[in-house]
Amino acid sequence: MQMFIGYAGIGLFLVLVTLVMEKTRKTDADFSEYSTAGRSFGPFYGTMAYLNTFLPGTVFISFAGLAAASGLIGFYLVAYSLLGMFLMYALAPHVHTWGRKYDLRTQSDLLRLRYRSRTVQIVSAAIGTIATIPWIVLGMQSLALVFETLSFGAIIPLGAVLISVLFICIRQIWTVRFGMRGIIISDLVQGIFAYFVGTVVAVGLIVWLITNGHGFDQVPPSFFTLPGAGSSLGPLYAVSIVLTGALGTWCWPDIFMRLFTANSARTVRKTAVQAAPLLLIFGTAVLLVAFLAASMPEVAAAPDRVWFTVAQVGGVGLLTIVGICVVAATMGNVGANLQAAGTLAANDIVGAISGTRVHSARTGKIAVVAVTAISGFAALFTAHVTSGLLALALVSYQGIVQLAPTLLLGIFWKRGNAVGAVGGMISGFTTAAALQIAYPVSIPWLGGLTSGVAALLVNVLVYVGCAYAIQPKPELSSHLDELWTAGAETHEPVEVRQ
Repeated sequence: MQMFIGYAGIGLFLVLVTLVMEKTRKTDADFSEYSTAGRSFGPFYGTMAYLNTFLPGTVFISFAGLAAASGLIGFYLVAYSLLGMFLMYALAPHVHTWGRKYDLRTQSDLLRLRYRSRTVQIVSAAIGTIATIPWIVLGMQSLALVFETLSFGAIIPLGAVLISVLFICIRQIWTVRFGMRGIIISDLVQGIFAYFVGTVVAVGLIVWLITNGHGFDQVPPSFFTLPGAGSSLGPLYAVSIVLTGALGTWCWPDIFMRLFTANSARTVRKTAVQAAPLLLIFGTAVLLVAFLAASMPEVAAAPDRVWFTVAQVGGVGLLTIVGICVVAATMGNVGANLQAAGTLAANDIVGAISGTRVHSARTGKIAVVAVTAISGFAALFTAHVTSGLLALALVSYQGIVQLAPTLLLGIFWKRGNAVGAVGGMISGFTTAAALQIAYPVSIPWLGGLTSGVAALLVNVLVYVGCAYAIQPKPELSSHLDELWTAGAETHEPVEVRQ
């Protein structure tokens, strides 16, 4: 009976999201509209969409698990997400205006325009797709923990992963059909459940923990400190993961696709202002639950399950609600990542290599289906991973952050060129991969830098070195002047270094 209640709750939530999407259904005229939703959504939709990007379902599991296992360092999620909101505010004028004027569909499409290079487009799309797959798998694994927990022992981990993959595949029917329009509309419903209901539940659990012998005085003293000199992680580890998170957040392909769905740059900026306080309140509340619950023996034994372990005090009803919160946050994030990876494959890899501009929405749908299948198989092959799921998130970030110099410097600095962009991305990605294998957590002889930050240094050196070593061609300078003029036509100018 308990399993029936839990699974029925999840099923009803899926039906609700599906009905909302069906009610707001609109046929997309072409691939551009399919991938950008006609650039038609306002700030509240944007707020829920961006929260679903910055705060996926794994916040309740792997990030909360870090706070439950290690304390204060787990709150780095809030720090880097808020920094990411500042970047959103700064990026809005150029990125949105360029997207609308030049019919840009993806992050790699924007980089092709900025550097006038299909090679930059293909390399960035390949890195974006490769780094996104582990993040999608992480989302599926997060869902698997929900289904395993709500089965109350009836389903083994492998079975839970199978159910998770099936659930995502069913959800993807509507994602594939409706494209980014379906993603944004469903984000609204999912965001209300995940972040508003989730915050209320988290505050309630904090009150219960404090009043039942799990206050701050019961938390180990080590939880109140960050890794410093002499620690196994190294004094630069905390700075590294915050920097990787803040820069990497704006390198994920799905966030640019969400940005391109906004109806104006002003909307994007308003979204950043609205989302920041919600992110601060929700993220702090969820992580504080995990922080306080560390004094519970059951949580210490399985930190990744902290959200469900504490919620058991409310019985099957509360467990079902917290499960829906995880599912709500996960559905949109996984769906958007699958949509982004599929669009990248169609528009920026296949389309760029063939030298043609994709016009049919059917091509994008086929690509999304293919990426979904690949991700599902990957999740099944990693079904034995039932703890320490944060490792998957960190691996993804080490790779995706290698797009940061090409992307961020390219938008704010005219000097960079295609040679530096390609050289920086490839050298950074390969360096990060090699260091990640040798040092999965941090690099002791670099003071605790992560593989991604160490590789980022190589990446930036190559990018900047090429920027000064190669004299820009007159036609490229003229092209960049045109872009910056376009970016300033309707919005306040962005300061540019010459």
